[in-house]
Amino acid sequence: MKNRLLLTLCMLFMVFIAKTETMNGLEPEISVTAITTEELPAVSIDDSADASSDEEHVSPAGWSVIPFALLLIMIATGPLFYEHFWHKNYPIIAVSLAAIVVLYYLFGVGDVNHPVHALAEYVQFIALLSSLYIASGGIMIDVDKKATPITNVGLLLIGAVISNLIGTTGASMLLIRPFVRLNKGRIQPYHIIFFIFMVSNVGGALTPIGDPPLFLGFLKGVPFGWTLEHNIIPWATALGMLSIVFYIFDKRNTDEDLEEISTFTNKTTILGSRNFIWLAIIIASVFIDPNVIEGVPAIHYHGQKFSFIRELIMFTVGFLSYRFADKRAIKGNEFNFEPIREVAFIFIGIFGTMMPALALVSEFAQSETGTALITHNTLYWGTGILSGFLDNAPTYLNFLAAAMASQGGDIAVISNVHDYAVGGVYDDSVSKLIAISLGAVFFGAMTYIGNGPNFMVKSIAEQMGIHMPSFFGYILRYSIPILLPILFVIWLIFFTH
Repeated sequence: MKNRLLLTLCMLFMVFIAKTETMNGLEPEISVTAITTEELPAVSIDDSADASSDEEHVSPAGWSVIPFALLLIMIATGPLFYEHFWHKNYPIIAVSLAAIVVLYYLFGVGDVNHPVHALAEYVQFIALLSSLYIASGGIMIDVDKKATPITNVGLLLIGAVISNLIGTTGASMLLIRPFVRLNKGRIQPYHIIFFIFMVSNVGGALTPIGDPPLFLGFLKGVPFGWTLEHNIIPWATALGMLSIVFYIFDKRNTDEDLEEISTFTNKTTILGSRNFIWLAIIIASVFIDPNVIEGVPAIHYHGQKFSFIRELIMFTVGFLSYRFADKRAIKGNEFNFEPIREVAFIFIGIFGTMMPALALVSEFAQSETGTALITHNTLYWGTGILSGFLDNAPTYLNFLAAAMASQGGDIAVISNVHDYAVGGVYDDSVSKLIAISLGAVFFGAMTYIGNGPNFMVKSIAEQMGIHMPSFFGYILRYSIPILLPILFVIWLIFFTH
């Protein structure tokens, strides 16, 4: 199976290179430089709708979203109805569905830019996720306390705060194992679900470091402190409601570990603390962006700058953090690479197949009909619902671009974005940006694929022996009856004025 996958990936790469060269002439316009001598526009790699001036924009066909829908259906039903087949073949399925869409874009639409952006976004995504997963795997945090509802709520709230310092991915990878160990003998799927709600998503709404959509907004021109100033009250409100609901669930859990000792030291011990240094390097490297810092080496493609130094640092740190990790922490965490392997393959499929869906959403949002519908209410629900099923980062950018364009603003102009965020220039812009920000971050918890850490936390929990609900089970048993009403209350309080 590995040989077939490798052959498929190699063939796709060769086809991609050949198609790129055909479209761009005999010599592709790709170069890697350390210092540029000509002024290039600072374009984020996430602006996947940007096309080169010499390429005619062609909308993808409606049928092209079928591979994305099929992948979502198989993610939802595979572990439930054909588990053996799914776990054996999901890498081939994900890569094959992605290949269908990529080949359609290259040869059917004649569009190289979208696959290039998708590839760059995937490399960024997996570099960050894998390095954080490996580095945090070498840190073993043992909380020697009795697991009570209050203790669990406290740990979840601490995780929510930490997620604004090291990102929702970093906080999730660091705390999920100690959270499971703390509840040994009484752990239930709802523990993991609320962890995803509070630590992996809602918690990261206060800083650009917290969640990828907010970081992209910062790169575009939203002031660094804007999220803390405007999101803190909705953030605290949502976490407060989630804490109350979790406390009720946990209070009713009377399961106990029969082997549990009766005395506790109430101490927290940490093995592998040197790996915190590796985590700090990973978080710091996030800011090494050639579109923000002049002189950072970049891959230039059609006037755009693609980062690669940052990703090399992350992959290198991931290797070194594992190579020099405390072996007691690795063993105590029962660390292995299966969760990140599963995420890597599943998200190859997601990043490859969701291109048409994102393109069609972007076109509608920026159309005359879509623009006429733009209010802080539609932005909150539109950004939110789509962020639950598509990557919340490009969804955030697409809706911000549409909201600004409806009032004559340009998301590619930093001063325009800054003015839109601080208010006073565009009508009701602050409220609209809050709606987009909260929708992207909060609704990312609606499904396993709404935000990167969600699927990773699920995979780690399953590796630790917890039977997690299926894709639809997660939505029907937890997201709709618990999370959605809370998000509705947030809308009633902050946006129905």
